[in-house]
Amino acid sequence: MDYLELKVFFQQLDRAFFIDNKNKEYASLDTPLPIGYEQTISQPSLVLEMTYLLAPNKECKVLEIGTGSGYQTALLAEFSGQVYTVERIKELAENAREKLTQLGYSNIAYKIGDGSQGWTENAPYDRIIVTAAAQEIPPELIKQLKPGGKMVIPVGPRGMQELLLITKNQSGEINRENVGEVRFVEMKGKYGWSVR
Repeated sequence: MDYLELKVFFQQLDRAFFIDNKNKEYASLDTPLPIGYEQTISQPSLVLEMTYLLAPNKECKVLEIGTGSGYQTALLAEFSGQVYTVERIKELAENAREKLTQLGYSNIAYKIGDGSQGWTENAPYDRIIVTAAAQEIPPELIKQLKPGGKMVIPVGPRGMQELLLITKNQSGEINRENVGEVRFVEMKGKYGWSVR
């Protein structure tokens, strides 16, 4: 993935377009912002970093866990062949789909459900990105990652997590690299935090 090309597109992508509440006026700030349903739109610098770490290309089939506002999804759709995105909250999923369709993306498939279990029907994936904090790396996602593939996922306790870059080599061995500390909303579901 060409970083300059990514950065140019990223700077042109209007974050405010993905925010429908009073926080729209703060869209240019490099900070996460609430989008309702106890969810946030991630800070732009982190969205850029996670996309770059994932390094998708037009040959890639990408699984995104946590559609949210659709902001990260737009970046993935621009640089990947096909994106499969899973969101637990129906209202967010439908809103994101509407916005991404308006932007002209036709290479995105949507699912409402427990993202911690991935999307088995379309596995394996060349890339997997998780935009909610998991207590542990969901084994289902490891299974659904193709040999030679990469996954970016925040893992750890509530409040602060390690951003992990997971790679799977051709023989199926897993390597984990901690690329920094992050703070994400909690993943819910089988391998996330319980839904209260």
